[in-house]
Amino acid sequence: MASAEAGSASYSAMAGGSGAREARCRPVSRLGSPGSEVPAASLTGLRAEARPVGGGGGSRRTAQDRCSGGVLSAAWQHPFLNVFRHFRVDEWKRSSKEGDVAVVTDKVLKSAVYRIRGSVSASNYIQLPRTSTQSLGLTGRYLYVLFRPLSSKHFVIHLDVATEDGQVIRVSFSNLFKEFKSSATWLQFPFVLEAKSPRRGGDLTGVPPPRARWTCLQLDLRDVLMSYLSRHYSHLKSIRLCASLLVRNLYTSDLCFDPALIIVAVTVTEARRAKLSVNPMPREMAFPVPKGESWHDHYIHIRFPSDGSKAPNEQVEKNCSRPEAVFLGHMSQRLPHPVVFGKPLLRSRSPVAQTSSPALPCQVLSASSRLPEVSLKYPEVSSVNAFSIRGQRPSAWDEPFLPDPVLRLKGVIGFGGHSTQWALWTKDGVAVVYPCHAVIVVLQIDTGQQRFFLGHTDKVSALALNGSDTVLASAQVQPPSMVRLWDFQTGGCLSLFRSPLHTICSLSFSGSGALLCGVGKDRHGRTVVVAWDTDQLGLGGEVVVLAKVHTDFDVQTFHIAFFDETRMASCGRGSVRLWRLWGGVLRSCAVDLGEYCSLELTDLAFAQAPDGHCAPSASVLFVCSRSGHILEIDHQRMAVQHVRRLLPAQSPDVPLTEKQNFSMGPGIAISSLSVSTTTCAVGSEDGYLRLWPLDFSSVLLEAEHDGPVSSVSFSPDGLRVLSTTTSGHLGFLDVPSREYTVLARSHMAPVLALSTELNRGQMATVSLDHTVRIWDLATLQQLYDFSSSEDTPCAVAFHPTMPSFFCGFRSGAVRSFSLENSRVLVEHTRHRGAITSLVITPDGRFLFSSCSQGSLVQYSCAVSRCCVLRVAANMVCQDGRPNPNILAVSGDSCRLAFVGPSKCMVTIVELASLDELLHVDVSTHLDWAVAVCFSPGNSGHLLVSTASNKVVVLDAVSGHAIRELSSVRSRACSSLALSEDARLLLAATGQTITVWDYPTQVNPSCQVYIGHSEPVHAVAFTPDQLQVISVGDAIFLWDILATPERDGSDPEAPPVHEADSSAGQRKDLASGASGLPRQQVPIPSPASPSPLSTHDRLLEGSTGTFSISDEEGLCEENHISEAFLQGQAPTLPVLVEKEASGAGDAPREAAKSSWTPAELPGHHSQMSEWSLRSGKAGLPTRPDSYKHFTARYKACTRVKSVSFPPTGREQLRLKAVVGYNGNGRANMVWRPDTGFFAYTCGRLVVVEDLHSGTQRHWLGHSQEISTLALNQDGQILASASCCGHTAACCQIRIWDVPKGLCRQLLSHHDTAVQALAFSPDDEFLVTLGDYADRNLALWSMATYELLSSTRLLEPVHGVAFNPWDANELICVGTSAITFWLLQHHGADTSFQVHREPVPEELGASELTSLCYGASPLLYCGSSSGQICVWDTGTGHCFLAWEADDGEIGVLLCSGSRLISGSNTKRLRLWAVGVVPELRRKGSSARSSSVFMERELTLDGAVVSASFDSGMDMGVVGTTAGTIWYINWTEGTSTRLISGHRTKVNEVVFSPSESHCATCGEDGSVRVWSLASMELVIQFQVLNQSCLCLSWTPPSCGLPEQQQVVAGYSDGTLRVFSISRTAMELKMHPHRTALTAIAFSTDGQTILSGDKDGLVAISHLCSGMTFRVLSDHRGAPISAIQSTSKEYGDLGIEGVELWLAASGDQRVSIWVSDWLQDRCELLEWLSFPAPALSEAPGLLPPSLAAFCPWDRATLVCVGLGAHEEAVFYSLRQKQVVQKTPLPFFAMSLSLSPGAQLMVVGFAECMLRLLDCAAGTAQDFEGHDDSVHLCRFTPSGRLLFTAAHNEILVWEVTGS
Repeated sequence: MASAEAGSASYSAMAGGSGAREARCRPVSRLGSPGSEVPAASLTGLRAEARPVGGGGGSRRTAQDRCSGGVLSAAWQHPFLNVFRHFRVDEWKRSSKEGDVAVVTDKVLKSAVYRIRGSVSASNYIQLPRTSTQSLGLTGRYLYVLFRPLSSKHFVIHLDVATEDGQVIRVSFSNLFKEFKSSATWLQFPFVLEAKSPRRGGDLTGVPPPRARWTCLQLDLRDVLMSYLSRHYSHLKSIRLCASLLVRNLYTSDLCFDPALIIVAVTVTEARRAKLSVNPMPREMAFPVPKGESWHDHYIHIRFPSDGSKAPNEQVEKNCSRPEAVFLGHMSQRLPHPVVFGKPLLRSRSPVAQTSSPALPCQVLSASSRLPEVSLKYPEVSSVNAFSIRGQRPSAWDEPFLPDPVLRLKGVIGFGGHSTQWALWTKDGVAVVYPCHAVIVVLQIDTGQQRFFLGHTDKVSALALNGSDTVLASAQVQPPSMVRLWDFQTGGCLSLFRSPLHTICSLSFSGSGALLCGVGKDRHGRTVVVAWDTDQLGLGGEVVVLAKVHTDFDVQTFHIAFFDETRMASCGRGSVRLWRLWGGVLRSCAVDLGEYCSLELTDLAFAQAPDGHCAPSASVLFVCSRSGHILEIDHQRMAVQHVRRLLPAQSPDVPLTEKQNFSMGPGIAISSLSVSTTTCAVGSEDGYLRLWPLDFSSVLLEAEHDGPVSSVSFSPDGLRVLSTTTSGHLGFLDVPSREYTVLARSHMAPVLALSTELNRGQMATVSLDHTVRIWDLATLQQLYDFSSSEDTPCAVAFHPTMPSFFCGFRSGAVRSFSLENSRVLVEHTRHRGAITSLVITPDGRFLFSSCSQGSLVQYSCAVSRCCVLRVAANMVCQDGRPNPNILAVSGDSCRLAFVGPSKCMVTIVELASLDELLHVDVSTHLDWAVAVCFSPGNSGHLLVSTASNKVVVLDAVSGHAIRELSSVRSRACSSLALSEDARLLLAATGQTITVWDYPTQVNPSCQVYIGHSEPVHAVAFTPDQLQVISVGDAIFLWDILATPERDGSDPEAPPVHEADSSAGQRKDLASGASGLPRQQVPIPSPASPSPLSTHDRLLEGSTGTFSISDEEGLCEENHISEAFLQGQAPTLPVLVEKEASGAGDAPREAAKSSWTPAELPGHHSQMSEWSLRSGKAGLPTRPDSYKHFTARYKACTRVKSVSFPPTGREQLRLKAVVGYNGNGRANMVWRPDTGFFAYTCGRLVVVEDLHSGTQRHWLGHSQEISTLALNQDGQILASASCCGHTAACCQIRIWDVPKGLCRQLLSHHDTAVQALAFSPDDEFLVTLGDYADRNLALWSMATYELLSSTRLLEPVHGVAFNPWDANELICVGTSAITFWLLQHHGADTSFQVHREPVPEELGASELTSLCYGASPLLYCGSSSGQICVWDTGTGHCFLAWEADDGEIGVLLCSGSRLISGSNTKRLRLWAVGVVPELRRKGSSARSSSVFMERELTLDGAVVSASFDSGMDMGVVGTTAGTIWYINWTEGTSTRLISGHRTKVNEVVFSPSESHCATCGEDGSVRVWSLASMELVIQFQVLNQSCLCLSWTPPSCGLPEQQQVVAGYSDGTLRVFSISRTAMELKMHPHRTALTAIAFSTDGQTILSGDKDGLVAISHLCSGMTFRVLSDHRGAPISAIQSTSKEYGDLGIEGVELWLAASGDQRVSIWVSDWLQDRCELLEWLSFPAPALSEAPGLLPPSLAAFCPWDRATLVCVGLGAHEEAVFYSLRQKQVVQKTPLPFFAMSLSLSPGAQLMVVGFAECMLRLLDCAAGTAQDFEGHDDSVHLCRFTPSGRLLFTAAHNEILVWEVTGS
């Protein structure tokens, strides 16, 4: 049946905005005035006068007002009122709840109660009424709260009470408060709970005992206001009950009830007759009492304030007990009869808590029982030397067990790093000097021995050696470039200084070494030449800058002349210049090149006269070019003498003419040349080294290389030519013998993994350069090189007994290679993701591989051709990156350990059967596993490295934690290796190697070694256990000095030279220096059954687990054994059982116990809390604050390499982005002075012109962007994204705003960046990690160098620089505000930290936002809606006020105005001009002078905001994905940017292309103007998802015929009229969700498909469904499309052709004529699909569409046997074309304008295929699976969608 009712949907026109509500001088203490939405029965009196909405105050209510009807009668509230029942709390319409609020059944009361719990009270509560603008209007004098505090938790109760003069007073009670506090608008009472018996573990006063009882809290609201503020009570406005407590109900009454009188059945009438001061409790309010027992034996009654007519001692005698709950409050001194409650307590009257317990004598609280003051001490932040870290050892460790050092660098495999052009001969020609990333190597040619210069912290960019081989100069890449001068013979660093250049690309020494010249770029990209005086270097003098000059011409090479130290020469693009240093000035003059002025000159060299004469007149300058020209220049006359061109086609025997023109074809691209007395050596990009005579008449000798030659250099005797190549080869050509010798080969990208082989002494490495290389460990020479241009190797493992090795690749393939014939033996492709780890058993029987999709594959490799045994899905951590230690095999080949199924879990399985033996959960304390390693032999230890920089040793059988080792580095240990004798433990920690003395149980010594310039990916011992291998940027081989065969006096060990000889290369540290005592020992748990297992079992000796489940948790006391108390500490931590009761007198229950280790005397356990359980572990707990960014979950994986079309030939151009990422935080910036406006959408930065609406899009981030920041001058924008599958660390990109280019890419944080902030002088950038990362990093904006990084103690919510001091910044977080002071010590930067706790006035709140005001004020927002003001000069808070009902996430201040935005969707404007005056009053300041000027309610929580300096207008972003323009002056809000908040399901277009419509999971249908992409109309259906959409076809051309039909998740179908903006029709043709919908070609029939596979045909006019097709039953309909056809075409009568595709890979094609009620099946297509076990995790849909250029042809994509698009001809009845695709398609669209087809993939990319030309182009820009592609009817535009992102592409050439 169809209905025409429109009540199910609401619609609104979105052309304008909402008006702002004005509040005239509204005091901040006012939380709201009575609202009009509360029923009349609950309204308090309102004046009959007009007042601004949301503002104004109530008037004083007099008796005359009440009698005259000004106040509604309150008689309906007598004798009492059940608040929960009256306001229908269970319906949540007139009340609200937040957080963990649930209805549970209480065993004591035997009734339903509300449980409110949560870690943050302000985020878990029940509030009455629903909003602050409403009022309860309860006039009862007494409020009865029936509640029970949750054990060991805090609770808060807030009451907003109105006075007769219209003031609203906040009255708060909490056991979190330590003392009574008050202000003019706030009363804060501590609720102190005293235990009946002393507790262990410290004073826990205020925390409810484990057996907290139900309490009847009776509050006399009239006396509270009169006694404390001398105000008259009017009514109760609102109530908020905050976690953690159980509440049964609330009651109000004017009668004073005694709950104990209900037992004797005294009626109210009898009580009045007896003139009792109290009345019996009504049965509805009473607690149940067992028959014959006393009420006070089971419950607590607290009356506050107590009856003032009686002395306190009378009350205590009546209810004599030891108090369990007492209010401590300070009463006003204006009381006429102050009463003293006990001599030692308080001098003024105190509130009394009435309790009863006949078993205990009466006892009064003493002053000593007050809450203690607790001060937390935090470790000071110390600066760490970059090359050596030495920790304090205990006295027992003065003599370390390990040699010092234990490792010594022996050899380095690698060459280059930053550049491959630097290789130098020594003066005697017996050694060469070259860089290998951050290490400088001196290699003896004859012996192959290496010595090293260590000290650089980044890759070496330039080298220079003086003529006497005494001084070596080197520069590093990291700007500003640091220059080191070394004593070449001894290896000591003579000088280290910062150059005035940003980067140095060339260095040149004079022959004597007295002058050093450097060439590079400054920070602005200009070329700079610098000359230093190094003459006094050996005498202890300093290096002095003699001259510095900026040039506008290009300089590629710069040399000092050997015959005159004051003369130099340089060459570059189009210029050769001769330089001279004279009188401290460096000048240059250009050589006239004539017609050769456009040559790209690459190198130069001075030639010496054949007789060896060194006079300037005897020397000639040779210059080479990339075009093959060699210029011979007379530098005396500054003229070109000869020009020759080397041509590849020229025969070497034919002499070249002296001058040749450019018309002779392309020449040899010469990159370098070197000249001896008779010969010139030329290196070219064709890979040849050629020797020519100086007249270049013929080629004397040539040597071919594997890659382009980057540099050549003659030895001093002229008999050898050193050459380097861009492929990382270093070698020399011996001219007399004509033999070429390779000195070094190198990987050209980071090395990911290694494997060693025992029998042949070989090592295999895999690298990102697509190569697998086999090395000889004895000679360090390369033996084999396996390369693949299409696939990248990720993991490698040698077979222990056969001459073969296994390699895993990024494509998921695992291949076995033979070393005998260098071929592939077998290939397996069982993995869908990149291989992350390979491991083989020591006996060679089994091989295991894991991939990034979580699969684990077991192979049998006992024979040469291994075979697959088992494939297990979702076993290994799915988000793991390639890591050799994700898998580990025990030494006895019996057990396999791996990280998985999540990164918080480590699993141990039986190796042969894969039966799960044990799960170890490491998620406690926000930790997760990184690598695992078994101890050798049968010791049974499993080592696990965690993200918190720890290595924990576990018992591999029981799972108990044995001990813990802490890393001194800030990075987790990504790789582990333990020597066979279990003496040394190696770990890869960032760019360093850490070595522990493993046998030492307590505080093992630790040594850290440097040398790598990039993270170390793997460490391992050589098979003979005599050496250590580390791989990363290069391959390092280290000698172990702790073995009996090798000692520290080995004369053959290579010398290692360091920058600081006193510090040494080692970083020594006592590992226990900074650890904390372990609080809990891991408890093993049986693993969940494996799908591969036929039975469950535990290893012998393993234990089960005992667990306790209690909503109130357990106490944290430790019960220490007698042996421990007597000092008899065992060697291992003592495991003792912890009682759940915490009182010490209850019997132990074995079924409810947990375990806690006791600390050993005199030592600190280094173990953090771990837990072992069978369940799945989660990620680090997110703080209960909406300020923290959490990346939206994405099931897709972005492709790391995309083949982009050539520049200028793209067929798609990104035109517009629809939507704003409301999931980000502070991800929108606006500068009103420049008009710059930018925001984020997914991983795009969108820069939009607010006037024209045009957009620019900055693409570069690989993951979702979390936040933005604009520097002070608006020229630099910083953006940060989270980490993910394609990004190991968070990316921080620095953008040049005018150019729109990325200047720099920074990375440091591991999970997400919470906030960015520039210093006021733009010199620094601070980046704040999120709750899981917790790192604060400081960057230099001049050099983009990481100056300092600090690990935070707790999650921090915000950070800001002091606008008046660039060296000070402030962080706000969970429990404190932290002041950071930057201290600069030369090149080092450190922090001085000062912490101030959150003010007690804020209660349990957290500080969530901050901004600076007028100097020295700092405003901070809290999670409970309060704003506090700090004096940054003194570091104290002096003012606070209630600013909102929810968490304040955004604060902005300028001048005398402050703006606050919160998660209650409110934006408020405050007048804070009086705050500086209030600061002078200090603690006596009151907030009544701070006023709220205006208020706006937006459509979501406020996450970002930018305003002008006057705070009159601004831009605000919300979580709803909307950006608003706010104008306070005009009181308006206008929507600037809007989009869907949830997934976009469909995009359709009007036939004229004037509008488009979208629908989403949020139930909305939105109509947009296609020209401006502005939202025009929105139709909203609540509590439903709109899954499909269709626009009327072109046959309905009239405006009144423009309709859209939408299908919803409840099976309904709605038709909306565009012209009338109304719903015209609603029908319900399906019982399940609609998944596809389409109009017939005439627009009069609707075709709809549902989740069950049914297709319904319905009339548009009548709404009747007249046909249902069930051919696809059982599979959801994924696509429906109709098109017109000729009546008799295809042999069937009909005018319409339509298709339906379903999820089972079937497509049906139908011919219909609906006017004739004809519908016939034309074709039925079915495509094969692979088994689900082989398919990817996210199944693609089955899609089909008619070709617009041939309507008798279908295009089908989906989950088929292959990734392809199939073209099927209805005329030929066969497949006519198959187009391969890179992945399975997720979406499909064909252009009506041209023969173009676009396909979207789950890999975040889309492909445009030109079906006519047969070409394809790939595009990216989305952050998620591209599930929707739609061409416009004309084919000029393309819309693509990924989740809620919509990208609009312009089709070029269409």
